[in-house]
Parts: sequence; C-alpha cells; structure tokens
Amino acid sequence: MGDQRNFILALVISAVILFGWQLLFPAPEVPPPGPRTTTMQETSTAGSGRVVPAVPDHVATPPPAGVTPAPGGFGGVDRAQVIARAPRLPIDAPRLHGSLSLKGARFDDLTLSRYRETIEEDSPPVTLLSPTGAPKAYFAGFGWVAPPGTEVKLPDDESVWTADRGSIRPNEPVTLTWDNGQGLVFQRVITLDDGYMFRVEQTVRNNTGQPVSLLPYGLVSRYETPETSGFFILHEGLLGVFDGTLEEVDYDDLKDDGPQTLQTTGGWLGVTDKYWLTAVVPVQTQPVNASFRHEIAGNVDRYQADYVAPMQTVQPGAVGYAAHHLFAGAKEVELLDGYEENLGIDNFDLAIDFGWFYWLTKPLFIVLLFIHKYLGNMGVAIILITLAMKLALYPLANTSYRAMTKMKKLQPEMKKLQERFKDDKTRLNQEMMALYKKEKANPAAGCLPILVQIPVFFALYKVLFVTIEMRHAPFFGWIQDLSAPDPTSLFNLFGLIPWDTPGFLTIGVWPLIMGISMYVQQKLNPAPTDPIQARIFMFLPIMFTFMLAQFPAGLVLYWTLNNILSIAQQWYIMRQMGVKV
Repeated sequence: MGDQRNFILALVISAVILFGWQLLFPAPEVPPPGPRTTTMQETSTAGSGRVVPAVPDHVATPPPAGVTPAPGGFGGVDRAQVIARAPRLPIDAPRLHGSLSLKGARFDDLTLSRYRETIEEDSPPVTLLSPTGAPKAYFAGFGWVAPPGTEVKLPDDESVWTADRGSIRPNEPVTLTWDNGQGLVFQRVITLDDGYMFRVEQTVRNNTGQPVSLLPYGLVSRYETPETSGFFILHEGLLGVFDGTLEEVDYDDLKDDGPQTLQTTGGWLGVTDKYWLTAVVPVQTQPVNASFRHEIAGNVDRYQADYVAPMQTVQPGAVGYAAHHLFAGAKEVELLDGYEENLGIDNFDLAIDFGWFYWLTKPLFIVLLFIHKYLGNMGVAIILITLAMKLALYPLANTSYRAMTKMKKLQPEMKKLQERFKDDKTRLNQEMMALYKKEKANPAAGCLPILVQIPVFFALYKVLFVTIEMRHAPFFGWIQDLSAPDPTSLFNLFGLIPWDTPGFLTIGVWPLIMGISMYVQQKLNPAPTDPIQARIFMFLPIMFTFMLAQFPAGLVLYWTLNNILSIAQQWYIMRQMGVKV
C-alpha cells in the first residue's frame, strides 16, 4: 500500500511541478537591445539607405534582408500611415485582407478576416503582416540575388513594379513586371488559393547579349521580439522542416547562438506564433540552402528565415524561371494537411506543435473535429470523447477499482498490524505482505488507470492549448472560450461583487466542481496508512483546484466529467463488494 501511495504521490508532484512552474514563474521579459551588433555581413547601397548582406563565395548566398529602420527604432509611426506611403495592390479574399506593396513587391500587409483579437463582437481582426517602418514589422518576399563578382541591376525594396490587375483575388493570377533598363525584364505571377497559400512564379528574360547567372530566394523577416506565451510545451519562433526533420529555434537561442545554416531538399521554413504561421516553401524536389539569422537593426531585433535555390545561368534571349509558395495565415489542421497532400509539402502539419504525443494528440483532435462538425459545439465533443475513453478503459478501470476496494476492505486489519508492530517496521512490512498474499490484494493495481490517463490528459491539454480550432470555441453559459480559463471567480462571488480578482485567485465554477469531484473520489479510495501522506492527499484537491483554474476550461471540463464517471463506477463496485460507501 505504501509503495502504491508513494508512486501516485510522485506522479502527482511531477504534474504539479510540470504545470505549476509555468504558472508561478512565467518566462522573463526580453531586455531592451543593447548597442548595434550584427550576425550578418552587410554592405550598404550608396544613397539608398538599403542594407544588403554581403555575398560570400559559396552557394549558400544570403538574400536581401530589407530596409534598416532609423536609429532608435520605429517610434510612434502609425501602421496605416506607413502602408499609405507606397503604391499597393489590394488583396481581397474571404480569409485574407490587406495589400501587396508594389514598391519592392513585398507581402507586408495582411489581416486574417475570420479571426479576431478577442471574443468581443467589436474586436478588430488579427493582424499578421506589417510593413517595414511600422511597429512590429513582419513581411515575406522573393527575388533574385547575383553571385559574387557579378554586377547586375536587380529589383530591390525600392523598385516599383507594375501590375496587370487591380487586385489579388482567389484563383485569379496577377502578373507584376519590372524592367531594369539594362536588358533584363523581371516578372512575378502571384496566385492566391481559397486558403492562405500564395503561389509565386518568378521569371527573368535576358534581352542582353551576355549570359546572366542568378539565384532565386525566398524569405520571412520579422522586426522586434514578439511577446510569447512563455510555456515550455509550445514553440514560438523560427522553424522549418529540413529533409523530413522538424527544426525549432527560439528567438533567444538564435540571438545567443548566432546564425544557423541548413541544407535540404524541399521542406519549408518560416516564423510561427501560437496560432499563426508565415512560411516560404521551395520546390519540393529542389535542393536549397536555408538559414535562420538574427541582427540588431536600428536598436531593433530582426529575425529572418530564408532559403536560396541553385544558381541559374540565363542565356541571351532565354528566360529563367523559379517557383515558390508562401503560406501566411492560421494554422488550421485540415488546411495544412490538404497542402501536404495536394502540394506535397513535407510534414507541413508539424507547424502545429502537437508535441511528444503526436501519435495520440493529432488523432484525438481529428476525432474532436469530426464530432464538432455534426454537433457544432467543441464542449459537447469533449464530453463525448470523455465518455468514449471511459468505455474503452472500463475493463481496466474495473480491475483497478476492485483492487482499490479490496484494499479499503483490508484497512481495519492493516491498522491492527500497524498498532501491533509500530516499533518494528521490518516485521510490519512482512506481515502486510503476508496479508496481501492471503487476501490476493495488489496495492499497485490501482495505478494502471492513472498511467493510461496521463498521456490522454497531456494530449487533450495540447489540443486545447495549440489548435486554432479551439481558440474562442464556446461551450454553454459563461464559457465562451474553451481554450481560456473559466472567467468566473469565487472571490468576487462570481461577478456579484464589482472587483477584478488577481489571476491566482480566479477560481471559477468549473474548477470548483472539479475540486469537489476530486475530493469525493479521494474519499472513496483507501486512505493512506501514513498520517503525513493522508494530510498531503487531503490537500491535493485544494491545490489542483487553484492550479487547474488557470488551465483551459475545456481541460477542466474533461477532468471533472472523468472524475464524476469514475466516482459512479467506483461506487457501483464498492456496493457490489459489500464495502460501505
């Protein structure tokens, strides 16, 4: 019995440490940047203020990284004012709104029309990309770069392109054109699908009398270190899939460790937030040289994910060609799976941080999504999933509860042994083992359901925490966002007192119900023989109530229903075995 209690106690304490640390000690704030340093070699184009990485003498040529802001950062420049400074091509689609800057042909103004910042009706849509010069600049771009020692005029962030259409709409290709005035004509054909994927086809026509060698590139660049959730179970930063392997790089690690270069065939790379992704995708059969880089530009952090494709030599009268894709939008599971299947993008669903239990987390989410399509409520889907899991684990739980009931039945005999051999621990253990053998009781049998439920708990926690489909998903009543904690609080009498309680005192209705159910379930189990352990176990429902009050309401809903079903099953078994409830 003592071994069983110690084992369960170890599991509980591990879970408390695992989750409680993140709640009590959030990630530290990023300190302001110090003096300008750089991890990228740079040369400045005279008179333009444009910063271009120096081209090294190897194939992994880094592409341009954009305009450096003025010293001191961006100040109070308004985003709308910056957007209005350049000629633009509107983007008008059901999922995306914004514009493409014709100056530089850059994707730097995108909002997600189907997602809002909060659950309030008047909340603005989520802003994904912003132009250089605005606060939190974040953009993507494609182009050509010349090999070392080559003098050729290429389109840059100051080049103004012309468009053959008045806007970018789904499935209506738009052609951008720019002439360098020296015999090279550049074109980009941009096609947006019904989701968040742009196809960008680059061509360069060589009307000179000499061959021209160029390398196509794609990049995602982000200014300023964004605010992250700070949870160790979620990656936010730079990431990509290289030869089938996911690589994740935190902002802090990139600043500390310097640039990272990788070689891959196909794959993808970019920058991810909790729910949003901006990623550039090369041709999946093509080898590319990729990199993650950081620098300080005008006292502002700048992060970049980029790749360079193999060099092309365009003969006189010929046309060079390069194809790319750009994903800029919400990490919707079915959409990412569709791109992986239809475009052949390697492991594109890994943009969602499903974690160590991927093999369980993603199937669990797919089932939840399937139920939601028919019932229209994620909370109800969680309830049905909980019922289904309890049915699947019913035989195992039955065995466990019968073992625990037998242990509860033996408690009077165990107390007698404790009183009889209280001064001889060795003899006490021998007599207790003999009692277990005689009555065919197994103290460890009650641990099996806990071991099975741990990966399920973590998997459901991941689903609620990282999937966009759970964001702002309502249940019933006051729960309007299953991915957020229960907004009510015991300490302001659930809203009757006009007082905003501190975060750690926000103990909502569902966490209270969960705590009560956990207490009842604990009273049905055999009490620890050690008085210290008994007091610790009596304190656990209170501790878990406070801890889970900060967790997503959907997870608390699952835990509460699971407790209630376990209580009903255990009560039935105890009645069957003649043990007083």
